[in-house]
Amino acid sequence: MGLRTKIGVAITATAALVAVIMGLVVHHRTATSQLETARETLESRLATAVEDHAAGVHRPRTLINPEHIPGPLRKDLEKGRRATYLDRSGPVPVLWAGSRLGRDTIVVRHPYTRQTANLRKLDEALWWAGGLGTAFAGVVGVGLATVAGRRLNASARTAERIADGDLSARLKPRGGQDEIARLIVAVNTMADALAARLQAEREVTSNIAHELRTPVAGLVAAAEVLPPGRPAEMVRERAERVRALMEDVLEVARLDGTAERADTELRSLGELTRRAVRSAEADGKGTAAVRVLRDCLVETDGRRVERILANLVTNAFRHGGGPVTVEVDGGAVRVRDGGPGFPPDLLTRGPQRFRTGSRSGLGLGLTIAAGQARVLGAGLHFANPDGGGALATLDLAASVRDGEAGPSPGPGPGPS
Repeated sequence: MGLRTKIGVAITATAALVAVIMGLVVHHRTATSQLETARETLESRLATAVEDHAAGVHRPRTLINPEHIPGPLRKDLEKGRRATYLDRSGPVPVLWAGSRLGRDTIVVRHPYTRQTANLRKLDEALWWAGGLGTAFAGVVGVGLATVAGRRLNASARTAERIADGDLSARLKPRGGQDEIARLIVAVNTMADALAARLQAEREVTSNIAHELRTPVAGLVAAAEVLPPGRPAEMVRERAERVRALMEDVLEVARLDGTAERADTELRSLGELTRRAVRSAEADGKGTAAVRVLRDCLVETDGRRVERILANLVTNAFRHGGGPVTVEVDGGAVRVRDGGPGFPPDLLTRGPQRFRTGSRSGLGLGLTIAAGQARVLGAGLHFANPDGGGALATLDLAASVRDGEAGPSPGPGPGPS
């Protein structure tokens, strides 16, 4: 049940409850007032009848020692008290009044039909008024809830856009000092603070990487002139890893900005895939089988596509398990391994820089792949198939163009 429905139901239920309570109060007060007035009138008639009977005058509507008297009234009269009683046991309600004079019982009565009819009409009017009031309150409540719900939905959508990385998203402030207006101001303030903090982090990261470029380049050059041997190989390997990490950090900083643009050209997706796999295999981490089920031409930035696929295959080598297969199927490229699969955080929130999982060892590779996919306008999806392992899919369907992709190997496994 949505917030609008909850507010509408709450206001309608409250209005209905208030209408019922007010109706009961008005009904009770009116019935009491009518009965008191009728009793006073009938008691006045009874007093006149008693005086007339004492003087020997007998009026037609005065009952002297009647045989049929309501039980509660008879008990009061036997005790010598003057009393009134409203008898509703018959088809027509009757108000009785009686008194004792010596051994005689003097009784007068009057039909209570007019008061009963008036009370029934009042109840009908109260029901109509309560129903119309409840309906009006429900309409007003739903309207107010709709306005509030729209503002809250706008706040939620803006917060989701900010969470997805759109730090320029802001809510449009509106007049008023209510809680929703304060929420809008708080969301905009949070977005400004978050954008400033992330920008500062990016600048610091980029500056550190730029400052390290020269010393790292000198370290790599110095490692190349070391005498041959195992120590020299270890130094060169570590220096190369530092240089690669520095380049990855710079690339992440560039992808976080908005200046990156894709240089598109018409390329064969099968060819780009094979080149990317060969690049990943050159690091000596493993081999992958390439299957081209359906090749196609894509108008995209070939360098970025190769970078994405190379990172996906490298991640499969390092953190997955064999066998690693790469399938080209139309505008989609699927990279699958036989490892333990991606961690739940990656599946729900996507790759995050400098964050690693206990099973996947995520670093910057998948973060760069996701950033490059955003620049290309392509989709990059991660899943853990039922058969086990991890599956990463690059979707370039929007970039597919009609035409022949050229010769390509038929379906079936084979080394790239």
